[in-house]
Amino acid sequence: MLRMYRDTLSLLGPVLPVVSFLGRLPTAMCQLGSLLLVAETSGSLATAGLTGGALAAGQTVAGPLVGRLADRHGQRGVVLAASLANAVAVTALVLAALAQAPTAGLMALGVLAGATVPQVGPLARTRSVALARRSGADDRLVGAVLSFEGTLDEVSFVLGPAFVGLAAALAHPAGALLAAALLLLVCGSAFALHPTARATAPEPSASTRKSAAERTRLPGPAYALRGTMVLQGAMFGASQAGITALTEELGAPAQAGLVYAAMGVMSAAVGLSMAAVPARVGLTTRWRAATAGLVVLSVPLLFVGSLGALYAVVVVLGAAYAPHLITVFGLTERTVPAARLAESMAFLTSGIVGGQALALAISGRLAEGHGAPAAFAVAVGAAVACAALSWSVRVTAPATVVREVRPAAAERSG
Repeated sequence: MLRMYRDTLSLLGPVLPVVSFLGRLPTAMCQLGSLLLVAETSGSLATAGLTGGALAAGQTVAGPLVGRLADRHGQRGVVLAASLANAVAVTALVLAALAQAPTAGLMALGVLAGATVPQVGPLARTRSVALARRSGADDRLVGAVLSFEGTLDEVSFVLGPAFVGLAAALAHPAGALLAAALLLLVCGSAFALHPTARATAPEPSASTRKSAAERTRLPGPAYALRGTMVLQGAMFGASQAGITALTEELGAPAQAGLVYAAMGVMSAAVGLSMAAVPARVGLTTRWRAATAGLVVLSVPLLFVGSLGALYAVVVVLGAAYAPHLITVFGLTERTVPAARLAESMAFLTSGIVGGQALALAISGRLAEGHGAPAAFAVAVGAAVACAALSWSVRVTAPATVVREVRPAAAERSG
């Protein structure tokens, strides 16, 4: 496993993982940051929820469009433009909230802030896989690359909200969002301009429109993979609602963020260990095993009644999240045409965001009326649906590997 990660870091170089990680942090900070900021400036949790929901909706709808543009025109210009636009949109949202703008205006800026997210996480996956494929890497090294990228995602979504909470406690949520805008402007631009962006540049094609359409048609299993990520997002949202409700019921609401963070840390740790899974264990088998784990490990949520039990159950459940996420990204890389990989990766991430926002709204209401078990029941139901999908779909068709143009070593120089 250590050798696989040494090879991964050698493949990506020292700079790309750093700028891609820092470029992901603002996305993880903005959702919670916008909620805290609007709640404080407006005094209305409903307005804060509408603004946060608008941000999530913008990201869910526009994320795949950003990925499609990157597939068609290359990552450099698309990510650079989106980074600049997102920094401006987040700054405008902060200023509007401080000026106590009306709810409609805050929602409009929330949609804009979500729609301009540069999708650094999905595009970093696409770029890293392209570098691996063009260097002649085997499927196991590609799997290690995806595990590494998944871990960066998990860590960013643990640290991002933590930074926001710390800034809100020490100063003001506006400071956290302005810092996120600045970080994205600097690191998103650095990610866009890094020499490895050439690895995903679209190749000129003299093919007919019909043959091009044949090469970019998505196979049926790709839609099932997108569906399972929406359900995974629903698990996140329902778990978050249940954790919040239970900690409030136990008189320890401040523990909610820590419980959720502990789950993320476990998920990240298990994600790193995925590179040690033997190559003979196929991706379809891994997908089915991961979804079975989601079901088995989520059921105890229905019966927790103390803070200690909640920590134990949620941390153990986190061990099933990363294997599911990493495996679905791997199946997608193996299934979709190379010309639509960035779009497909962005679709998976957007599916998580959309599923989480929808489930959080529904399960939050259920928790208010029927307690935390009702919210946790939504998470268990989503896990069962994930398992049903994994056992009803077989992913067999590999995608065409990314084209070979230049040696990867030359592209990661600098």
